[in-house]
Amino acid sequence: MSRYRGYIMDLDGTVYRGESLIDGAAERIAVLREEGARVVFLSNKPLEPRRNYAAKLTRLGVPTAPEDVVNSTQATFHYLRSIGLRDELYVVGEQALLEEFRAEGFGLQDDPARIQAVIAAFDRTLDYAKLNTAYQALKRGARFFATNADRSCPVDEGDIPDCAGVIAFLEATSGRQVEMVAGKPSPDILQAALARLQLDAHDCLMVGDRLATDICMGNTCQLDTALVLSGVTALGDLVDSPYQPTWVLESIASLP
Repeated sequence: MSRYRGYIMDLDGTVYRGESLIDGAAERIAVLREEGARVVFLSNKPLEPRRNYAAKLTRLGVPTAPEDVVNSTQATFHYLRSIGLRDELYVVGEQALLEEFRAEGFGLQDDPARIQAVIAAFDRTLDYAKLNTAYQALKRGARFFATNADRSCPVDEGDIPDCAGVIAFLEATSGRQVEMVAGKPSPDILQAALARLQLDAHDCLMVGDRLATDICMGNTCQLDTALVLSGVTALGDLVDSPYQPTWVLESIASLP
């Protein structure tokens, strides 16, 4: 029988590598579900909507609903709701992200005098006008958040598009500091996952292949953690790491 009621799983390097499932992943996840455990998947990448991850997992043999995928965007939504911010938001991001915010019931605003919070995200359409609007809003006292940024991750996260440059520019020009970065290893993305599972932290296991993000984040939130050696971390990396997992496994095929 599964040891935990809920499992929070990183994706790349943990459940799959590229377009191939880790050996035994589909079978173990199926057994966990049959035994009544709940499973959600985490991604730090902000560009792909969660339905795309769900479709990929389903195609590879792990049937998944979009609601069971939590990325840094979903973590941002969860955090904003938790502090009661739903309207008068300015998002430095691409059109698809703005549409996601609207679809989730958030009200957007581009008048600096009315903006209550600036949310920085990866944006391939970034221009001076967007930066200026964000700057003006921050100077007027708007709060400052971000979806994800490499500087919050002590290790390489596989070239994940992030908004570290936007954050650095706005901090330098406005004199304000970003208050929250939602992506790994922020506790906020894990809290969003726990909310989806509707379980307490002590009932869940955080599973991932990176010590400084997955394991660090799980330890911070007082979850048991499982490091899988199917991704970027080797057994020898544990020796000097300050982030020690509860379990060390060859892959998720061996999940307790």
